[in-house]
Amino acid sequence: MTLRPEQVLERLKRVVGTSGFTPLHEPRFAGHEWDYVKECIDTGWVSSAGSYVGRFEARLAEICGTKHAVAMVNGTAALHLAFVVGGVKPGDEIIMPALTFVATANAAAHAGAIPHLADSDAATLGLDAAKLKDYLARIARRQDGATINRETGRRIAAIVPMHTFGHPGDMDAICEVADAHGIPVIEDAAESLGSTYKGRPCGSFGLLSALSFNGNKIVTTGGGGAILTNDDAIAQRARHLSTTAKRAHAWSFDHDEVGWNYRLPNINAALGVAQLEQLPGFLAAKRELARMWQAAFAGLDGISVFVPPAFGNSNHWLTALILAPGDRQLRDGILTLTNASGVMTRPVWKLMHHLPAFADVPRMNLATAEDLEQRIINIPSSARHGMDHAG
Repeated sequence: MTLRPEQVLERLKRVVGTSGFTPLHEPRFAGHEWDYVKECIDTGWVSSAGSYVGRFEARLAEICGTKHAVAMVNGTAALHLAFVVGGVKPGDEIIMPALTFVATANAAAHAGAIPHLADSDAATLGLDAAKLKDYLARIARRQDGATINRETGRRIAAIVPMHTFGHPGDMDAICEVADAHGIPVIEDAAESLGSTYKGRPCGSFGLLSALSFNGNKIVTTGGGGAILTNDDAIAQRARHLSTTAKRAHAWSFDHDEVGWNYRLPNINAALGVAQLEQLPGFLAAKRELARMWQAAFAGLDGISVFVPPAFGNSNHWLTALILAPGDRQLRDGILTLTNASGVMTRPVWKLMHHLPAFADVPRMNLATAEDLEQRIINIPSSARHGMDHAG
């Protein structure tokens, strides 16, 4: 039997209900958010000099298993500065998945670098390490301690795995490829707070990583992000550059290089501290919701809920439906009907080379990513649905 959009809508409403509008992902404020934010307002400590910034960074580092966390105004800023302090120079190439949110490629461009697009692994939705290994064997060469793209003559400065929808990529395989070519790993962990790979937190691999705390993330500071690293010098430089490269002094404005005003305000960090206190409950609810979606769509031909490999424990930030191979009209028909019926769904992001700004960047064969782009639909993934079911 041919899958029809009405069948998908019916299964969605089994979980989210039949009344009202259901967003794709919404924040949940059920802890000390108001108390902590009010303290910032009452005391006047609302900018980045307040105490909640340090509390937020310390708790983040603890959760993510890293020595340092440096809080930023948003995830794109965190990734941009991660590239800068991670050694990326203007004119370098950065290998990243074609299937990612545009912020990954934008951050590379902000650093003066060129995105170099790699294919995805259908089992993880992240970078395909095996294909990347074969690809680099053909196009990369070592020269004077650097890895050079023999086709463009540019240095390949970083490999950036992105944990798609919070599902861990195969980090052992990715790091093995990177190490073999002497290329640093910089994780785009924007979606994966609370996810682990073989028991180790996402964001703790490689040289450094970037997180996001946008309003739709599992934990939010309204807007916000962070750099994670175990390297003392990198953390110190990230703090310095993100505070306009201002040298500490009682009254003098002494800026020793070009910097950015990227530090997270205290009032946002206060919100984040309260959210991190609730992270275990959010994770449990999201994982329960993922189980509910798998049960709801079981037995329906032509569609399935993506289930990540057993080597990781995903935060299930966004649940993805995977359509059977076919034409794009079915995907768009489902998106049209569900959104018109008050159940928000979304396709996966357009692949980076399908966007005008990145149409001509270097890329490998992207057959899997091209296929997945036509078959992925994200469905409502707010923690409250899992919490409501759990009682």
